[in-house]
Amino acid sequence: MTFSTIPGLEEVKKQLTGSVQANHIAHALLFAGKPGALNLPLALAFANYLHCQNKTESDACGTCAACSKSSKYVHPDTHFVFPLGNIKGDKDGERFRADILKSWRSFLVEQPFGALGNWINFYGGEDKQALIAREESRNIVRALSLKPFESINKIMIIWLPELMHSSAANGILKILEEPPAHTFFILVTNSAEQLLPTILSRTQIVHVPLLADEEVEDFLKTNYSFDKAKQREIVQLAEGDLNFAIQLTGTEEDHHQARFMDWMRTCFKKDYAKLIVMADEFHQLDKLGQRNLFHYGLDMMRETLLQISGATKMSRLKGDEETFVQNFSKYFSVPKIETANRLISEASYFLDRNGSAKMIFMDLSLQLSKTINP
Repeated sequence: MTFSTIPGLEEVKKQLTGSVQANHIAHALLFAGKPGALNLPLALAFANYLHCQNKTESDACGTCAACSKSSKYVHPDTHFVFPLGNIKGDKDGERFRADILKSWRSFLVEQPFGALGNWINFYGGEDKQALIAREESRNIVRALSLKPFESINKIMIIWLPELMHSSAANGILKILEEPPAHTFFILVTNSAEQLLPTILSRTQIVHVPLLADEEVEDFLKTNYSFDKAKQREIVQLAEGDLNFAIQLTGTEEDHHQARFMDWMRTCFKKDYAKLIVMADEFHQLDKLGQRNLFHYGLDMMRETLLQISGATKMSRLKGDEETFVQNFSKYFSVPKIETANRLISEASYFLDRNGSAKMIFMDLSLQLSKTINP
């Protein structure tokens, strides 16, 4: 991966390439961003840039032998540590590590902007917490004790170190503080606040923001053929999360706009018979579709809050959505929006943990009915 393949984030890219040009690279970097930020792609592009044999001021060449290997994530001097869930591994430890590393490389090629959930689904993990095991600290030390094979630099990318077992985290502190010459750690986190203070103190933080709406929109224009209305809906739902935007390109045409509006009107009318029918319809949606409806609901609550607060200049709505929120907001107050946000967030939490979609939706509908129209 090169910097040019990553949309937006020009200031962060300049910061990274500038540190190499000035020969002022911290030996341990922490790429920190919220879930949905492109900090892993940036880490991969930066590793490629460090290895590139014909780098320019702004990017790797993309054509040299080092870039060719980096594009397939097989460069011998780039090492990876990543979380795994509870899967049935081969009794032969070395063979299992080789197989899972092959899966990891395939994942990066096929889903370059993927998140943890995508990775777990890709390798077939069970519905249990993915972690970085305690023995990984020994593997890190062992891998970095060897001299580089081809590049002058040796790079260790640790994805989601907040999921690292405490023994593993403590086990890398010494080498993280004093790595061998020309060895660089790149830690990629979505929750920097969960890391050990001793790790934070040993790293230089690179803040990676979510993409701007315009950057997501430009990516969609370049890679997909949508009408403007559909494109605008995807951008609005994604809220800077490119991976989520890509997932939304494969969902139904209206992205739940009509369904949400009908749902809220039904809740207001307290038409319980229709809510039962809607719960059945919700149950028939796939997991992504269910998640999208709740995500869209939270976004519309945000827009309603902007409407009743008089901050309409910050609104991203147009057309039918704007008209709906203008009418919808007449029946809301700030406390009601706070309650609705909490209820939808809780429902989304239970849905992600494989609760009954039909029961979750019906319970949420009843509580929203009481909130909107006491």
